[in-house]
Amino acid sequence: MKYALINGIILDGTKEMEPLEGHIVLTDGEKITDIIAAPADLNGYEVVDLKGAYLLPGLINLHVHLASSGKPPKEKKKPTNYKRLVQILTSSRIVNAIARRMFANHARTELLSGVTTIRTVGGVMNFDSVIRDNINAGKALGPRILAANMGISVPGGHFAGSIATESASAEEAVCDIGRIAADHPDLIKLMVTGGVMDASEEGEPGVLRMPREIIRAACDEAHRLGYQVAAHVESPEGVEAALSNGVDTIEHGARLNAETIRLFKERKAAHICTISPALPYAMFDLRESHALPVAKKNGTIVMDGIIECAKTALAEGIPVGLGNDVGCPFVVHYNYWRELCYFHKYVGVSNRDTLYTATLGNAKIVGIDGETGSIEKGKSADMIVVNGDPTQDLSVLRNVSAVMIRGRLIKDPKVKKYPAVDALLDKYM
Repeated sequence: MKYALINGIILDGTKEMEPLEGHIVLTDGEKITDIIAAPADLNGYEVVDLKGAYLLPGLINLHVHLASSGKPPKEKKKPTNYKRLVQILTSSRIVNAIARRMFANHARTELLSGVTTIRTVGGVMNFDSVIRDNINAGKALGPRILAANMGISVPGGHFAGSIATESASAEEAVCDIGRIAADHPDLIKLMVTGGVMDASEEGEPGVLRMPREIIRAACDEAHRLGYQVAAHVESPEGVEAALSNGVDTIEHGARLNAETIRLFKERKAAHICTISPALPYAMFDLRESHALPVAKKNGTIVMDGIIECAKTALAEGIPVGLGNDVGCPFVVHYNYWRELCYFHKYVGVSNRDTLYTATLGNAKIVGIDGETGSIEKGKSADMIVVNGDPTQDLSVLRNVSAVMIRGRLIKDPKVKKYPAVDALLDKYM
């Protein structure tokens, strides 16, 4: 289709974005073909009247797990045996197909909530790249996907044996990366430290689990194959170990010091800020989170570390991106907008700069800024429409009135929501 989007207020996603009125965005097939002043001859276009709504680039979520819905437990219970759960999900071709369909629905929900690009960082087998390929082939509706498929972990490491391998040596890690690469992922994910969900004692989230020689071998092999490396890290020691051995993006993060600041700059690495998964552990009453007491203390440590990492990185000119670690408890697939609000509230970033971070800034970090992330001639027609000015109030992103992905327009998109989850999260906005 050829569309002419008229009577909208354009926020183009660039660092200098200013609301632009009186212009028309033209698309033809998958691309934005021009942005012209109104009025204009629109013969041959399907005209879409935005009626004063705001048009901006589709959001980019850099930290997604499609293997979970994010719906929280209803009561306290023993930690989920993710390894056993994945064994069930991969037990037969029929169950595999059901699981892939469920994960594909999670991807669709991301799109219909305004996220036109996701980066998956740990999943079941090769399901994420299969879903990516089906979307690219037009067999399914969903966002652009940068897929890591399974991550690389170590015995006893973060999500080992479920959404990550159990690589016991540098040699095994290299072999596991080779197997993952056979399905043509877009990046490699390492589980360098533990986290809140697998810490057994107060004060120990982010314990370094992956030996430095494995980090080095994995990064060298991934880079040899042309892949960027993302790493789950939730402690200062983990940040140093990851960066000094070749990691490209620090997911989550922790407090920085002079050495880790130097390493970030030397590596030209980026920090991916993810406040959403830590906030429920840190801020909810235990009767609300249904978490164990140890998780509240550790959640606070991790949340504070993520926020301080982002603040320091921004002050030092280190690239900072956004993801919401969707799939963790209380982090559901239609709520990425909350991560933007948290970034603004806790890191102190302006609404305008937050929008830039979640669009073109994120695209630059993962190397797709020539393709998407802003409303510019020649780029993919990935856009959303909201009935309010997000430079004044980011919460208007909660409800999008239209989504366009690669030139395909979806009006009045609907997603299944969890009112109880939203009501609880709203209390902490």
